[in-house]
Amino acid sequence: MRITINGKEETLDKDDVTVSGLLAQKGVTAIEMVTVQLNGNFVNKDELQVTTLKPDDEVDFVYFMGEEKRL
Repeated sequence: MRITINGKEETLDKDDVTVSGLLAQKGVTAIEMVTVQLNGNFVNKDELQVTTLKPDDEVDFVYFMGEEKRL
């Protein structure tokens, strides 16, 4: 199945991949630091395991980084 991840077209080996499965395949371990957009819409964290990807979907991983504060 072909999808686009962060602007790059990729082919997945399986046709029944969930968003959380894709995150695992891509080695994303800090789920709390990532927001996922699927076809331009944000996916709620509690829906990552049940949202299944379809051919030609566009997925974007948006990483949030904390800012270090110095006193």
